[in-house]
Amino acid sequence: MFGIVRPCTHRLSEGLRIEWMAHLCGLCLALRSDHGQFARVVTNYDGLIVSVLTEAQSERTTGWRRTAGPCPLRAMRTAPVARGEGARLAAAVSLVLASAKVRDHVADGDGLLRRRPVAAAARRVAAGWDRAGARAGARLGFDTALLVDAVDRQTGIELAAGPGTSLLTVTEPTETATAAAFAHTAVLAGKPRNAEPLAEAGRLFGRLAHLLDAVEDQAADAASGAWNPLTATGTSRAEARRLCDDALHGVRLALRDAEFTDAKLAHVLLAHELRRSVDRAFGTEACSHRADGVLLDGAAVTGTRPDGSFGPPPGNPYAPGPGGPVSPPQLPPEPPRDRRGLIAGCLVWAGLACTCQMCCGTFEDPWSHQRREGLCSQCDCGDCCEACDCCSNCGDCCDGCDCCDCGCDCGC
Repeated sequence: MFGIVRPCTHRLSEGLRIEWMAHLCGLCLALRSDHGQFARVVTNYDGLIVSVLTEAQSERTTGWRRTAGPCPLRAMRTAPVARGEGARLAAAVSLVLASAKVRDHVADGDGLLRRRPVAAAARRVAAGWDRAGARAGARLGFDTALLVDAVDRQTGIELAAGPGTSLLTVTEPTETATAAAFAHTAVLAGKPRNAEPLAEAGRLFGRLAHLLDAVEDQAADAASGAWNPLTATGTSRAEARRLCDDALHGVRLALRDAEFTDAKLAHVLLAHELRRSVDRAFGTEACSHRADGVLLDGAAVTGTRPDGSFGPPPGNPYAPGPGGPVSPPQLPPEPPRDRRGLIAGCLVWAGLACTCQMCCGTFEDPWSHQRREGLCSQCDCGDCCEACDCCSNCGDCCDGCDCCDCGCDCGC
């Protein structure tokens, strides 16, 4: 899974969480239905935004959802999934994006791709995805050649870039590709007047995707000697952050100019979660959710507790240090746990792993029986309106927004 918009399900309301999963599973199943099982490996978080935007502009019909069978990634549960042209367009775009990513890794000689036989095989896979994406796009009236051309131009632009080259020159091909994909959602939804604002939103989204990838990979690229746009052009992280903030503002303005039937999920992903992606890449946010119930915010960083909080301080009362008692002997002994044996615990662990409950659900520890959260719970949760700069101007992004139940009335 790749992509910059990775919302935590703890931040989404129940309805929006179901909607988001419906689009994610719809993309995955569209890839399987149209391009075979192996194509499902290109399922990505950013591609499903194409499906979300198409549906956000469309009138609801009786066939816009179907019930999918049990899946290991859903802990063997059934679920409603998105269907239709939006999911198929997302699949076509995802194939081309994945092809571009594979070719980029081949060009950089990353990992095993430094070996010629592996690189040759990867190129063949990427070429197959290009052809499959082109066929799928043609059935929807979308010319994926725009995307392929942008990817092909990227290599030449990177070779010519050097100190002093504008960073926006390097991001232009990605901007062009995502602008075309976003604009075509308006065509599929029968809202041609939305094409222009959505193309602008897509252009800026592509800029953000390129910049955030560069920011997150800069240290690793420097260690491996791989090409990185920030390093090659001599652009500071402060300047990259400025460009990202400008793009965030531009995406919000573009979305306001488009006409939607139901924009809740699109607003959450492209207004709130996109900002969190920027904060995450630049390391400017802290996690406010943990599986053990400990609040991680500014107070936790400084070692103090939030004002007005109730209950005992966080931590293990049986352990010394902060949160522990002054006189440990006065506390009752920690209750014993009925632990499983090694073999029995291993069998339970295998069952949990096979049903992916250890990834995306809650489960009992195979040995100690303690209640635990899946890996996806180790996230940067919080309110979707938390740290949102819309509260200073409600009309900027939260006008009529009921995307969360955080009680944000923009009165701050």
